[in-house]
Amino acid sequence: MLERAAGHDAALQPTVQTLGDASVLLADAAGSLSSYLAELDLDGAHDLELIEERRAQLSLLARAYGPTLDDVLDLVDSSGLRLLELDGDDERIAALEAETAADADLVDRLATRLTELRIAAAAQLGERVSGELTALAMADARLRVQVTATGEPAAHGRDSVEMMLQPHAGATPRPLARGASGGELSRVMLALEVVVAANDPVPTFVFDEVDAGVGGAAAIEIGRRLARLAETSQVIVVTHLAQVAAFATNHLRVEKGSDGSVTSSAVTQLDAEERVSEMARLLSGLTDSANALAHARELLETSRVL
Repeated sequence: MLERAAGHDAALQPTVQTLGDASVLLADAAGSLSSYLAELDLDGAHDLELIEERRAQLSLLARAYGPTLDDVLDLVDSSGLRLLELDGDDERIAALEAETAADADLVDRLATRLTELRIAAAAQLGERVSGELTALAMADARLRVQVTATGEPAAHGRDSVEMMLQPHAGATPRPLARGASGGELSRVMLALEVVVAANDPVPTFVFDEVDAGVGGAAAIEIGRRLARLAETSQVIVVTHLAQVAAFATNHLRVEKGSDGSVTSSAVTQLDAEERVSEMARLLSGLTDSANALAHARELLETSRVL
């Protein structure tokens, strides 16, 4: 149609010529593209995936044996040479096998000896801790340190060690970490620390409600053992019992107060007289009772003797 129009209007002739040239160029381009597609490697995407996997593997090797890829390649070369040396040296292989067998035998003997020492130490520790528990108002409680073989030796031998607590006569021993109540756990920990403190002191201990559920003579025994532990370590104890507080070197009172809008807590270090009053309050709820004050002073004197 455009060509017919150009026959009537010469001004359209250049446009007709341009479109004709463009049509020829498009045909050439289509032919070239068709030839390119015919020759294109359809496995190129798969090859790219393999390259990415290879790069990821090299990156892992560089992190493990690097830090650079050159380090990895150097290791490959040196290891290859070493492997060739070993493959061609029957005497060296035999020597290494003998050395490996000797090392395995040594590990086995040391692991056996370690197990024997652990079993002996476990029995002694359980007996001594159970004795301490008797004085801490857990008269029928028994601690058993269970040593169980695990098979292949590791860095710490071939045993697993677990503490089992029998809280009272007839009870089934259960793992201390999962079966003990808060009060039981605190007292077992106190007994353990008292037993091992002489050989393995720890800088600071914190006991919260270690005296839960006890009183009277048992509370005094708890206080006495805490004082013994404090001879080699700093011991911080949260208690509501005067029998335990009496053994402290420093007595701090924690109070909570409120002005109606804000609740706050305060810690006050008590002097000698304030301490007597506070212990009287712990004993009787009264700070001015003559009997309670006398009892408080008696407890303080008793703690110094014990």
